[in-house]
Amino acid sequence: MKISVFGLGYVGSVSAGCLARDGHHVIGVDVNSAKVDALVNGRSLVSEPGLSELVAAHSKTGRLRATTDGFQAVLATDMSLICVGTPSNSNGSLNLDYIEAVCREIGTALGQHSGYHLVCVRSTVLPGTTRNMVMQVLEQQSGKRAGTDFGLCMNPEFLREGCAIADYQEPSQIVMGGLDEKSSDIAMQMYDGIDALRIRTTLETAESVKYACNTFHALKVAYANEIGNICQAHNVDGQEVMRIFCNDRKLNVSEKYLLPGFAFGGSCLPKDCRALVYRAKEKDVETPLLRAVLESNQMQIERSIRMVEQTDHKRIGVLGLSFKSGTDDVRESPVIVLVETLVGRGYDVQIYDPNVKPEELFGANRSFLAQTLPHVAKLMQPDVDALVANCDVLVVTNGSEEFRQAVLAADGSKMIIDLHGITKHSKEYNGNYKGICW
Repeated sequence: MKISVFGLGYVGSVSAGCLARDGHHVIGVDVNSAKVDALVNGRSLVSEPGLSELVAAHSKTGRLRATTDGFQAVLATDMSLICVGTPSNSNGSLNLDYIEAVCREIGTALGQHSGYHLVCVRSTVLPGTTRNMVMQVLEQQSGKRAGTDFGLCMNPEFLREGCAIADYQEPSQIVMGGLDEKSSDIAMQMYDGIDALRIRTTLETAESVKYACNTFHALKVAYANEIGNICQAHNVDGQEVMRIFCNDRKLNVSEKYLLPGFAFGGSCLPKDCRALVYRAKEKDVETPLLRAVLESNQMQIERSIRMVEQTDHKRIGVLGLSFKSGTDDVRESPVIVLVETLVGRGYDVQIYDPNVKPEELFGANRSFLAQTLPHVAKLMQPDVDALVANCDVLVVTNGSEEFRQAVLAADGSKMIIDLHGITKHSKEYNGNYKGICW
């Protein structure tokens, strides 16, 4: 297939690389010339294991190209995949400016396209968006009719940062919401050769499935943390409780996102919780549990701050700034709130994260860090050994093996605050160890 991928962020870059690997001819499209230039030169600005190698290999074959000219990309392809961001507005509603701008560009090109073209939304959007906004803009700009002159699908992604390529190759299921059968038939050809359960459904159902998944993942994290907090108050290991809980695969579903620890973050879970709560409010639907998820998540961050304050030490070393290990994504990372609060309260904070290099971040990731932690460059420590030596308290925020080794190498005088659980059984800490839920 000949496919245009609009948006070269995490989802777009991984999708483009995997599609090219699977034999399709892909044109990546982005308004950010730095992203385009990098891909043209066989590099990816997205930090994702295996992606740089994938991009380099298939840029050489010619199956993966990139441009800032979306109009020409549409004319040269048979399908457009929309992967642009859908960030939160200040009130929690979903910002669809990028989606609308891309739809206008694609729609204008559709008006000049001589053949049938399929538009597939992969960005996370609320129920009704693809039919009521995307389709409307495409028809207005092109002068053509969806379902007759061009196709329309909604294909939600379920890619976890840090293992996105593996998730793409071995998905739990492929969900395809189609305007009509022809649209779904064509879109499913993207996944020829991938063995997975294939679900065909409506546009609105496909949009809703993504929110059902992400809000449930967010709910699982907050639920496990509350259980862990109660367990700790009774001198019970919350992680052990939840491991036993997860042995019941028949009723308790899965252990993913159900390990007590630090708050959730990233570009999906906080944003999607806010968006769904906002939409429910618009529809006069009460959602006290979903509202409480974000409140509970914030309380978990405040809990970690209190743990640091209770050490009575001022020199704090934070291991990990991104919202999870294996990525440079700092968007809505709970660690940023932790760091900013401690700095504001007079603590001497140093941060070590080999994946996060502020000067190399781009796009929404860079903007978020600049707005929330503008002085971050002064806090970053390039050497983990130096950070350990200079700090009295080490705060472990994720499950990086490098962080575990750093804690193991630290002398017994260091206070360890473990927000993940990776170091709790590693050695004897002589009372200088605190776990957030155990």
